[in-house]
Amino acid sequence: MLVPKKTKFRKVQKGKMRGMSKGARTFNFGQYGLEAVESSWVTAQQIEAIRVTISRKLLKTGKLFIRMFPDKPITQKPAETRMGKGKGNPEFWVSVVKRGRIICEISGLTETEAKEALRTATYKLPMKTKFVKKAENHE
Repeated sequence: MLVPKKTKFRKVQKGKMRGMSKGARTFNFGQYGLEAVESSWVTAQQIEAIRVTISRKLLKTGKLFIRMFPDKPITQKPAETRMGKGKGNPEFWVSVVKRGRIICEISGLTETEAKEALRTATYKLPMKTKFVKKAENHE
């Protein structure tokens, strides 16, 4: 599971997910990718699930590049706890993915194989995504 080695603060505020992604909007590594159509939190477990499903389709021909890292701790209070008494303890880690971000990239596959691999990964994500090619992306 992906977890940061060290953070400046143990707990962080929720924040907002408005607007377009600041970075990772163009291709850097592969020819095909998944682009986020809406904003969402993607947990470390979901990122691992994407990695496993795509790597099963890739075999030894293709290469996968994941362009997000879970660096935000999400806290939860214990079950059946009354209100107040401070913020809960960090339970899991998420990556904040905004609209327009390229989530993952694939190289070394044909377009149909890449589309199929990324389609299976889409089912593991909590947001809508679209398949994009390197030539399509004009940013």
